[in-house]
Amino acid sequence: MEEIGGRKDNYISYLKKFSFQYPQVIMLILIFGLFSSLAGSWFLSVQNLINVLRQTSLLYILAIGQTFVILTAGIDLSIGGVLSVSSCICAILLSQKLPISFAMTIALMIGTLFGLANGVIVAKIGIHPFIVTYSMMWISKGAAYVILGGDVLYGFPPSFRFLGAGQILGIPVPIIWAGIIFFMCYVLLVQTRFGRALYGVGANAESARLVGINVSKINVIAYGISGVLASLGGLLYISRLNSAEPAIGELFLLETIAAVIIGGTPFNGGEGGIERTLIGVFVIVLIVNGMNILGIASFWQDLVLGVIIIAGTLINEYVRKRVYRWW
Repeated sequence: MEEIGGRKDNYISYLKKFSFQYPQVIMLILIFGLFSSLAGSWFLSVQNLINVLRQTSLLYILAIGQTFVILTAGIDLSIGGVLSVSSCICAILLSQKLPISFAMTIALMIGTLFGLANGVIVAKIGIHPFIVTYSMMWISKGAAYVILGGDVLYGFPPSFRFLGAGQILGIPVPIIWAGIIFFMCYVLLVQTRFGRALYGVGANAESARLVGINVSKINVIAYGISGVLASLGGLLYISRLNSAEPAIGELFLLETIAAVIIGGTPFNGGEGGIERTLIGVFVIVLIVNGMNILGIASFWQDLVLGVIIIAGTLINEYVRKRVYRWW
């Protein structure tokens, strides 16, 4: 009896620890269970679940870049604009019958340069990340409109379309891209000196500087990663849609920030990670998907998403500050 009681106490202790570390998982399970019961078999169908994974993959690639920046206690508001301008440039190059590899390389370079510019201005000049990236959002967005002049380009080569709309062994290619990016970035954050330095900068930049970490370099690299991933996300998106237009990235900015915060990476940086952001992305995509299946109007979806974002933030803060003290 004592052994059984001891096991029960161990299970309870484990569940408490898990709920402290990953309260977002509990939220995700509840949301999944709610829509499973309300939307029935269509929500749980293989076709719909694959569609959820496909939608998750694109948002997750963008949110990974945002996570890197927020881990440094910064923020990147230029993600949508960088996505737009880099994808529009790629679309123009493709329309000129230039090689796909060349068009994609130029687009990725453009995204990287925008990200590095954000990092240099934030780290070297010392302007607040909100001001810098907000300004860069308008610059990149305006550049996209100047480049395309408000037009829409469509009809890309089949080999380019495969990147966003193709399948390998029945798995949509964007899901594979997201898995590769996750693996690379997770190793970078967890297994390298750069990753440890990134967390140190977010926790306390001055202390990190005193122990010999090049804080400016870490910030520049973080914003550069955000820029290149925004560009990659844009290429996958226009590949799937088979079209590109200047406003294509406007919907993604707030969703990337919401996914990071819901996932448990706080604005003051220094803790969290891209595995938590994945949970936040799933929460957002499942809510939108479930409400679409139920035929709920878009304005109600916005309201529910807003409530979920606030609730997720409050839960994360409550668990971090209250439950930890109880233990």
